[in-house]
Amino acid sequence: MAKKFTKINIEISNICNLQCSFCPEVIRTKKLMDIDLFKEIIKQVAPLTEQVCFHLMGEPLVHPKFSELVEICHEYSVRIFLVSNGVLLRDSLAETLLHPAFRQVNFSLHSFFDNYPEKDPTMYLDKIFRYTEKAFEQRPDLYINYRLWNLNDPRGTTTNNTEMLDRIARYFEIQFPDKIDISRHKSLPIKNRLYLHYDTEFIWPSMDLPVLGTQGSCYGLTSHIGILVDGTVVPCCLDKEGNIPLGKIQEQNIREILNGEKAQNILKGFRQKKLVDTLCQRCQYIERFQNTNVTSGADKSSSPSLM
Repeated sequence: MAKKFTKINIEISNICNLQCSFCPEVIRTKKLMDIDLFKEIIKQVAPLTEQVCFHLMGEPLVHPKFSELVEICHEYSVRIFLVSNGVLLRDSLAETLLHPAFRQVNFSLHSFFDNYPEKDPTMYLDKIFRYTEKAFEQRPDLYINYRLWNLNDPRGTTTNNTEMLDRIARYFEIQFPDKIDISRHKSLPIKNRLYLHYDTEFIWPSMDLPVLGTQGSCYGLTSHIGILVDGTVVPCCLDKEGNIPLGKIQEQNIREILNGEKAQNILKGFRQKKLVDTLCQRCQYIERFQNTNVTSGADKSSSPSLM
């Protein structure tokens, strides 16, 4: 039987070691996901998804039991899609990220200069390059993306990317185009299964923003859902504060939550091009789904995993 979701986002930590300008601060209580809760989540979602993403908000590598979480996924044959800023990528964690449970590892390189505009990125990039070389040798099947999700517009005007691109180009002995039109292509191959992945910045949906409209659709509840660090299920990976709680894993089975009246009303609305929830009516990201001609390369997520 085919899996229901392309990806389920599991927020193993809503704590981050950085505070990027493009990533709003988490208002919820800061915490790490309990191991027992995580195992129960994986047990329930394993039949429903092709992979889990260790991200919604926060930096997953801050979790002190990260390796244990990976082993739980492996136990239940669940593949992992990781999004990390890479700052905490010490050697022991790099070894863990070569585990066969990982299907894709994404490094958000645009986060470095956003937090350290005057800092030399040599040490930061060197450890990411070392990990990449090991992956070429030990995990040739692993997709790796170097993300630059800070374009000003879809035609490729960039911010703070010149030095990053120069260093990547020199290391891998390649040349990047001056601009890339992400309305047509978001990914550029670098070597093997390593890609450079572009995207533009956007405004996160918030209840503080004005209503943008009541017509539209979303991949939430179709290609993906999110599970927050406290076990709350949300329909979309952009619901960073749990404004659309569908239920809690500790209180209901995931299938019961997804078949519940609230989730089904939102899903029915998307199918009818109607935005039922007030947060969805304030979401600018929905506008991106109107363009279906974008080639995303190795980044096979149909929803954002931002950092």
